[in-house]
Amino acid sequence: MAKRARKAKAEVTLTEIEQVIHVIRGQRVMLDVDLARFYDVTTSRLNEQVRRNVARFPEDFAFQLSQQEFTDLKSQSATSKMGRGGRRKRPWVFTEHGVAMLSSVLRSPTAVTVNIEIIRAFVRMRRLMATPGELVEQITRLAETVQLHDSQIATITRILQQMMDPPSQPSQGRIGFRSPKAS
Repeated sequence: MAKRARKAKAEVTLTEIEQVIHVIRGQRVMLDVDLARFYDVTTSRLNEQVRRNVARFPEDFAFQLSQQEFTDLKSQSATSKMGRGGRRKRPWVFTEHGVAMLSSVLRSPTAVTVNIEIIRAFVRMRRLMATPGELVEQITRLAETVQLHDSQIATITRILQQMMDPPSQPSQGRIGFRSPKAS
């Protein structure tokens, strides 16, 4: 019954996917536990399929974390500790290509639809990272605009200050009309 409720739930969003993409060994990867949750299978089932189809997952598609990487990951993401019902084996991580390959070994309709969203998330992140020149140009333009505004604000402040200051010389004559009788 729990599985049916999960499938009836809204689809996995790009934001949910992007939140679980990590950078390990200089590559953007996803953990087996996160993929299993999205695919609505157990982590052991997902890893079992990888072991059964090991030829489909070369090192640049999927790899198992070293003990140090696993320890670092636990400290960063507050995963459960050993001996308290937590994970006992080092996790597998999957690159974008490994995630695409998972769709061929996990043949459920859920896996197919989730896989499409995961690939879209990887592509979106790649696009964002592929345009650094454009980003630098936008930041430069923004900095120039801020500097222009700073100088304009400084000028306005100076003029307002001058208007608020009392006149430097007191007025010598009276203000108003002189009547001819007073002369």
